[in-house]
Amino acid sequence: MSHNVSFADYRTALTTPGARGPVIAAVFARLPIAMVGFSLLFYVQRTTGSYATAGFVSAGALIGAAIGSVTQGRIMDRLGPSRPLLATSSAFAVFVTIAIISIESGASTPALVAFAFLVGKTQPTVGSASRTLWSRLLPAGRARQAAYNYDAISIEVFFILGPGLAGLLAALPWGGTAVLVSALSQTAGAIAFALTKTVREQEPMAAHSGSRLLGPLVSPGMWTVILAVMGFGVVIGFVEVAVPAAATAAGQQAMGGLMLSVWSVSSVIFGVIYGMRPWPRPLHLRLPVLLGAFGILVTFSAIPTTLFWLGVTLLIAGAMITPQSTSHSTVLEQVAPPSTMTEAFGWVITAVTLGLAVGQSASGYLVEHVSVSSAFVAAAIAGVIFAGLVFVFRGTIAAGVPGRKVDHALAS
Repeated sequence: MSHNVSFADYRTALTTPGARGPVIAAVFARLPIAMVGFSLLFYVQRTTGSYATAGFVSAGALIGAAIGSVTQGRIMDRLGPSRPLLATSSAFAVFVTIAIISIESGASTPALVAFAFLVGKTQPTVGSASRTLWSRLLPAGRARQAAYNYDAISIEVFFILGPGLAGLLAALPWGGTAVLVSALSQTAGAIAFALTKTVREQEPMAAHSGSRLLGPLVSPGMWTVILAVMGFGVVIGFVEVAVPAAATAAGQQAMGGLMLSVWSVSSVIFGVIYGMRPWPRPLHLRLPVLLGAFGILVTFSAIPTTLFWLGVTLLIAGAMITPQSTSHSTVLEQVAPPSTMTEAFGWVITAVTLGLAVGQSASGYLVEHVSVSSAFVAAAIAGVIFAGLVFVFRGTIAAGVPGRKVDHALAS
């Protein structure tokens, strides 16, 4: 099965009957996916004056999202997406309100981290439900692969644009504006997505799935994908704290989040081109090669002494973001049991958010106690180490799901 796609395949996927409503709603639900944690980071840093405290609070939200995405994915595999999304959206709105009140009232750091964790845990995971929906709307082939690519590209754009929007909104007179706006968008989008006819009619995928405890983790290849995605998240997490810190040190704090959006330019352009001619062709080589290249390119961000040249290096490194995300999504078709696809994508979200949490926490410490450049160097080292580990376990991806026929055109 070829995974090369054309612009016509994207058009076919996005205009297929039943897709328009969920696609539009998902934009509003998924745009704030990185904004919530990052908005909390800006909000707390502005309130407390500490990047370390802000990093811990943001990490709390990300860890909550990491746990919540898998839990919600498993529930959606068994009940369908509508009811779980409506329930989590309601809880999410409540916990965001509590978190804002806590920050405004000067609550202790442990309390802020705990409330941020609950905010992240109840973030409605529309991304998992959206990806699973395509397997119901489209037959296997180029159009479905284009839909998966669109999902991966869009979520990567949101991961990159989100911090930029958060930075701009956080610079407004009230520091909590970004948190409120992102929460309203995500809640409204998730509810709208859950109530579309296409989503309401989606049947459960795994009402009687065999491996209830491990789910998609029965496949060794899933563990390797998780390792690759976590390394990807760690690198981004380091950079997402280091860049605003560099902007603050240069006396242009408002530019911090906006500069992170520079990644989106090369990420989207190169991501679309990459989808037409992915390389390396075998998936088991693609993941370590792309992650290693990403780490190496991030090294250059430790060199610049001006924000302009830092932006140039981010533009170069950004070319590796969407190709990795699309590869993560593609490889799930090969390594995850079909009845656990929603949860499998939940594990991808979990891995990247855990990676972001680790990267942001470590980066916050480094920029405050060592230097901004050290955070970029640490990001590069982490990326290369994770890439090496993924390469060591590459055979598990080539093997696919135990007992299922492997697509040898991609696996070898």
